[in-house]
Amino acid sequence: MSNVICSCLLGDNTNVRLRLSQLLHSEMESIYGPVSDDASDDICEVELQGCRREFFINNTGVPFSIGLQVIIESDGGYDFGIVYSTGQIARKKLQLKGLDKNGQEWTAVLRIADESDKLAILDLKKRQSEIREVCLNKIKKHELDLKLVDVELRMDQQKLSVYYTSSHRVDFRTLVRDLAGEFKARIQMVQITTREEARRANAFGPCGCLLCCSSWLPKIHANPFAEKSQYTEAAGNESHAFNITGLCNRPKCCLGYSKHEKGCRSQSNGNSSLPLAGSKVITPEGPAVVESVDAQKKLVWLRYLKNDQTRRFPINKFNALFVKK
Repeated sequence: MSNVICSCLLGDNTNVRLRLSQLLHSEMESIYGPVSDDASDDICEVELQGCRREFFINNTGVPFSIGLQVIIESDGGYDFGIVYSTGQIARKKLQLKGLDKNGQEWTAVLRIADESDKLAILDLKKRQSEIREVCLNKIKKHELDLKLVDVELRMDQQKLSVYYTSSHRVDFRTLVRDLAGEFKARIQMVQITTREEARRANAFGPCGCLLCCSSWLPKIHANPFAEKSQYTEAAGNESHAFNITGLCNRPKCCLGYSKHEKGCRSQSNGNSSLPLAGSKVITPEGPAVVESVDAQKKLVWLRYLKNDQTRRFPINKFNALFVKK
């Protein structure tokens, strides 16, 4: 992957993610039912720099709308973000993430961004490339074997986070002292994975859409193939590594949401021992249709037309029973 300059919150792709959230909120009642009055309506999800999303409590007394720029508390200072979800949608996300616990304390939204705040945000945007260039020069100066991925300067300019990748441990103490003297801020060095690097790229995938990890995934999957061995090889034992590998050179996160669909297997390799999905066979119980075939596991699913029941056969047994020699 080439050098990454994350455009989260500062680029046009942010509008795509916000539009997706607005569409979800417009269908809220049809998905979750009528909106109920609840104290947790004050909870909102805010998107921060680097495609990070965290939950905050709205103490301003003003209802938030999607896309509203706000100023939030951040580690002893303040930073900016964009409201990503509110109300029942935010509560549902809390439940899915297991954060809806009694007594949970939330960081507060300080205020809605005014004109002076928006000017400060624009100024911060202009400084991003300059800060990145300084960090690159410092890394070359100290001859450190690491790849700079992204930099985040907090809005109050009291903290600078430097995100990097490296294949081994790096002693960056002299770099931290040098950067602290340059920017007069606290320096945080954060080592990230290639998946996180791809997420921060905020780019488009081979499908033509924004990367799932940048747009809607709540968390990055460590290994989407953990319980999906059927995707380690395509049907017919053909190699489709290009189709299952993302920009991070790891298996695509979206495959973790895929499931075995009946009839989705194809036999394009010409293997005569595999029946074709949709073909009909005559069984002692009556006519049946080949519903699907798993070439890797060597299994065939038959659906009986008489009672619409499905039965699984190993391919060897299927061939012995129903294939004419």
